[in-house]
This record gives sequence, C-alpha cells and structure tokens, in this order.
Amino acid sequence: MNFIRFSDLCAQGRAKNQRVFIRADLNVPQDDAGQITEDTRIRASVPCIQMALDAGATVMVTSHLGRPTEGAFKPADSLAPVAKRLGELLGRDVPLVSNWVDGVTVAPGQVVLLENCRVNKGEKKNSEDLAKKLATLCDIFVHDAFGTAHRAEATTYGIAQFAPIASAGPLLAAEMDAISKALAAPKRPLVAIVAGSKVSTKLTILEALSSKVDGLIVGGGIANTFMLAAGLKIGKSLAEPDLVDKARTVIADMKARGADVPIPTDVVCAKSFSADAVATVKAATDVADDDLILDIGPETAARLAAQLKAAGTIVWNGPVGVFEFDAFAHGTQTIARAIADSAAFSIAGGGDTLAAIAKYGIEKQVGYISTGGGAFLEVLEGKTLPAFEILQKRANG
Repeated sequence: MNFIRFSDLCAQGRAKNQRVFIRADLNVPQDDAGQITEDTRIRASVPCIQMALDAGATVMVTSHLGRPTEGAFKPADSLAPVAKRLGELLGRDVPLVSNWVDGVTVAPGQVVLLENCRVNKGEKKNSEDLAKKLATLCDIFVHDAFGTAHRAEATTYGIAQFAPIASAGPLLAAEMDAISKALAAPKRPLVAIVAGSKVSTKLTILEALSSKVDGLIVGGGIANTFMLAAGLKIGKSLAEPDLVDKARTVIADMKARGADVPIPTDVVCAKSFSADAVATVKAATDVADDDLILDIGPETAARLAAQLKAAGTIVWNGPVGVFEFDAFAHGTQTIARAIADSAAFSIAGGGDTLAAIAKYGIEKQVGYISTGGGAFLEVLEGKTLPAFEILQKRANG
C-alpha cells in the first residue's frame, strides 16, 4: 500500500513547527466511578505523540470515548481521565481542551488533548463542513487509530480529505503493512483460521477467503455447521442448520481451487456447557444426540498443527473451542503453539483471539497482533477500509 508515513515526515524534518493533529484511539474501559480499568490503547498511542513532540511539532490529539450524544456533552463523556493518564505516561502536563472545533491555542513542543470528538455535531456522519473546519486546525493530519479505520467519520476520513498533508501514524502504518503482507502479497501456502459461535456473523469472511486461501480452518460453532454440511451428526451442539448450503458452497469453492476446508475427524464432547463438565474424546462419526461438541479432538488438532507449521502465511481469527474451560482448551492451545512454532508470517485479530494469545503466552511469536476487532474483520471480508482508501488517495495526489 502506498501512503505517507508520519515517521518519514518527522525524519525529514517536515513536522518541525507544524501543527499536527493526531486521531488516536483512546477509547478505554472505565469503571462506574470513571476510573480507567485497562490502559493498553493509551500506552499504544504514546509513540506517535512522542514522535511528534520530538520533531518539534505543535501537537493536538483527539479520540472518541464511549457513545456520546452529538451536541450534548456529559461529564461521563469526558477524556479527563485519559488526559491524566497520558500526562503520566508522557511525563508532562496534557491540558484538556473543550469546544475546540473553531480553534486551538497550543505552542510548538506542546501537546493538548482535544475533548471527545464524537460530541461534535456531524462527526459520525462525516459532515463536510465539520471536516473542513478540522482541516484548518492543522498542517499535518495523522491517523493512528486502526480501531476506527473501518468508519468514515469527520476525524477519521473527512479531515484526511482536506488537511494539507494526510499521513499514517506508526500504529496504523504497522497494521497497513501487516495486512498487506498477509493478504495482498502472501507467502504461500496461505492458511486462515476462522472460528466463532456463528457462521452468520462470519459468512462474508468465509466466502471472501475461500477465493484466496490455500487452507481454511474452521472452529467453534462454525465448525459444527461445516460438520453438518459434511453429513456428520453434531448432537445438540451450537450450529446454524439453515446455513449448511452456504457452508457446502464454501467447501466446493475451495475444492475447485485444489484447496481444503479440513473437517474434524475427532471432537471433545460434554453433556453440559460448564467448566466442570466431563470431557469425552469421540470420533466425529460417533457423536450422540445429547452431546455438545466443545472442542476439536487431539487427532484433528495434530493434523491442523502440521498444516500450520508448513504454512507460509497464517491469518487467525477465533479460538477453535471453548478455551476458557481447561477441559476444552486443548485444541486452541495446540493451534496457538503451532502458530508460535511456525516459520510463517502470522497475523491475528479479534478479542477472543487476543485472549487466547495472552493465555498461552505467545505474543512474541505471532508476527503481528491486530488491535482493531471490527476493522480487522472487514479487512478479512475483502473490504477496503475508509482510512486506507483516503490515505492512499492523498499519497497518490
């Protein structure tokens, strides 16, 4: 992908004394008292902000927080806790500025946090009037919020249209590079793992990937639906029988290309969905009417692990079993270890996937961990994200 990197602008001295507007993702969870409970996104935003400060820029940062009503600011919508935490991480005071659309006072070498951008009227609908006003605030726009890259809003898209220069911050640039490496020009074989409770939520992803990948591993409730499509019984397991024909089409499309959707040959069953349920390994042909399939079996896991270890590129979205329950975690653990041991370039995304990566401590062995759930899924669907589209357009003049 061709786009302007903010890091290059800084290295070339082009950010010195320039007004830099950074769209960060500071949408962090808070408790009932408004205290931040997890600050990963704030910490992840620091390198871009520090880069701008080190370059001698005038720095403005904004983000959304929660789901405020446009034009109706409430104290609960405030980025005040974020400004405090950001100041601690940067080791300097970070003033919080309200009512900033019509102008901001800030000097070179200083940073201010602009209050919740989603309170501004026209933000979500990408109002052209608002976007043009925002663009006049800066000389350089920096998009560094991949979690919002699938939305065309005033601070994520509109401002990039009209700002003198529109660039990608280090976080967004890393996502763009990783996605391009995994999907635009992958080293073969390209194997994708798509798992989750329902085919319906990931059908478009499955259909899009079936024309690109050399192997499509399905897991969770999705695998159960594919087992039905293969003529297997799944007892009372979670599945979507009305989508069996769609699953058969995906299998047929893959087969026509000489590719594969491996169907489990053994599974781990239980009589109830609970952490202390008795786990029983069964052949996929032996599932009883009152069985719940909660994981792939060891034979299937070993077969898939071998496929992953031989891959050139791996895309991972979703655990293959109920890994939160230790008795049904073996399949996901085996997959995770295989990805960690593979020489393939791997990219992983989605909340449950990140939880599995953390549980098995393989963060350093995954090539790239994507931070944007919805944006990552839309990329897998084959969609061009608005942020990518406008940044490429601006780079190409």
